[in-house]
This record gives sequence, structure tokens and C-alpha cells, in this order.
Amino acid sequence: PSVLLERSQTWPAVRWDHVRRLTDDTGLLQHARYNVALYEAGYTTDDNARALVACVWHEEWRGEPGEESPLGERYLAFLTWAFDARRGRFRNVLRYDRRWLDHDHSEDAHGRALWALGTVIGRATRAHWRQAAWALWQRALPAAAHFRSPRAWALALLGLREYLRAFPRHLTARQLASQLANRLLELYARCADANWPWFEDIVSYDNAVLPHGLLAAAAILNRSDCLQVGLESLRWLAQVQTAPEGHFAPIGCQGWYRRGEAPARFDQQPIEAQAMVTACLAAEELTGESIWRVQAARALEWFLGRNDLGAALYDAETGGCCDGLQPGRVNRNQGAESTVAWMLARLAWHLRQGRAPALTAGWQLADADPTQAPESY
Repeated sequence: PSVLLERSQTWPAVRWDHVRRLTDDTGLLQHARYNVALYEAGYTTDDNARALVACVWHEEWRGEPGEESPLGERYLAFLTWAFDARRGRFRNVLRYDRRWLDHDHSEDAHGRALWALGTVIGRATRAHWRQAAWALWQRALPAAAHFRSPRAWALALLGLREYLRAFPRHLTARQLASQLANRLLELYARCADANWPWFEDIVSYDNAVLPHGLLAAAAILNRSDCLQVGLESLRWLAQVQTAPEGHFAPIGCQGWYRRGEAPARFDQQPIEAQAMVTACLAAEELTGESIWRVQAARALEWFLGRNDLGAALYDAETGGCCDGLQPGRVNRNQGAESTVAWMLARLAWHLRQGRAPALTAGWQLADADPTQAPESY
């Protein structure tokens, strides 16, 4: 483990080259063929929300505005446009001709948008970003109480933890956090046993976000039950996603891991490594146990070639990240989800090196009732 952590000093820094390549006047394009944007794939709220989180984290780590600033404004504008005020929900898929495709208003995309908006409100240094995010947050938050997707519950909890950095006394937000945490705990209680400490009968997509949501709830509510289940489930997930050789091996999307069956080894996707990195760093933050940093480092090095194929997914030439590991080969396409997953994993590691979230002097509403904020918010 000590050697693993020592290697972190040589990891490449985050670059915005490829994200800029995928971003146009509308927002972040969804897919690429190699490193060339695929216009026909359009855009998603999912990707623009993740990219907005990366922008805020990068500026926080640097301590000053950088090349990510104009991109962040574009992603925030995309979320504002994606919100369907009539239904109180975010749309997800936008065609390149600026027509919305889906009519089901993805709950997971809504959860990611709340995570992004909460991150802006709780961490961003720019007053106009926070104000715009606050206005959208107030309209978008009520839908979370009606979600059925466990991942949407967990993502909303990540957003609530960030939001409550700025508004720790907002009773409605804290009550919603308790409600969503209870749903995750109930799901776990119905499904888990000694050999399968998990929330569902399948380990599928963006898995570590489920325990991460409970860790966020533990931080918000100071609840030991959320902390215990969050750590227990994350510990098991780390175990089943560690290869015999000791490297990170995420559950593959070609079959997932169903209870009573063998886990699929491929295709391995970057979002699984990113979710593990951020969840393990949250576990370290709450427990002080260094083993969680080791687990995070193991998952982060998956991007850099310590994986089943011994092949790097991060592309030092473009600054992008390949879309995954397939049997015997790397998927060389560098889409938005994969590239931003690498960036979020790397930035989360940076932020655990000592930079604490800070609010600027111009944002002094921490003890106020947000329902009484000025109309401009």
C-alpha cells in the first residue's frame, strides 16, 4: 500500500484539452470516435452535470479561476435549459439539432443534476454561479422525494451534502436527506445477507454511488446506521472488484454481477473506477482509516494501466480517457462520460490532499432560511 500511495506523486494532472474539444456553444457532446466528436450522438444532462462538478472541483483545487471557467458556465446553462418547468424534472438526451429526445425524464440524470447544482452552491467561489444554481435547485429538488431509482436517491444525497455546506439549517433539505437515506437502508435490509451485503440482487452500473450516498447521509445527519451500512457495502464492493493480482477490476457491463452467478469481467467502464475513487475518499474522510485511501488509489490507477489488460485508458496525447476495457483490447473512443470520469477521480484525489471547501465573503447565507433569500436568488 505504501508503494501504491507513493506512486500518486507521478500521476498525470487533469487537462481540459479533450473536454474543450467535445464542448460547443450548446454544451458537452456525449460521444466521440477516437478523439473526434460525434455530433449525431448529441448531448446529455448526465454528462454536462458531471462536467460542471469537475469545473467546480478544479477551481477549488487551484484556488483561482482557470481554463475551466467558461466551460462551467456553459454546462450550468445547459442544466438550466434541460429543466422542464412544467413537470419539475430534467430532460436528459438532446439531439444535435437541439430537440429533446426523451420523454421519461431520467431519474438518475435528475439526481446527477442535483449533485452538480449542490456542488456549485456549496463550493463555487462565483456569486453568479451560486445564484443561478440556487434558483434552479429550488425548483428541481422537490422531485427527488418521488424518485424510485436507488441511484437517484444516492446522487441526490451527494447534492444535498454539498448544498448543506452553504445552508446547514435548511430543515426541508435535511428532512429529505433523512427520507432518502431511510429508503436506501430499507432496500439494503430487504436484500442483504452475510454473503451478499448489497442493495439489490445485481451489481450493475455506477455501483459505488450507493454506499457513497449513505456516507453522505451519515455526514449530513450524523447517523451511525448510515455510516455502518455505507462502509459495510463499500468494503464488500471493493473486495469483489479486486483481482487476485491485487489491481482494481470493476464489474463488466456485459452481464453485470447477478446474485448466485459469476461476475462479468468485461466490458469494464471508467465510471465504475471513478465512483469507487470518490466513495472510498469519502469513507476515508469520515473514518480517518488509511485503507480507504489505498482502495481509492487502486481504483484510480486502473485508468493508468494497472488493470486486467495492463493498458492505460488515460490518453496523455489528448488529455481524454478511453471508453473502457473489452476482452483483449481497449475501446479507443474517448467519450464525455469516460473523460470526465477520469477527471473527477483525479480531482477528488487532489482535494483530499488538504484543500478544504471554503465560501467567499460574499456568500453569507449559511445561517439563513433559504426560503427567505432575495428574489434574485
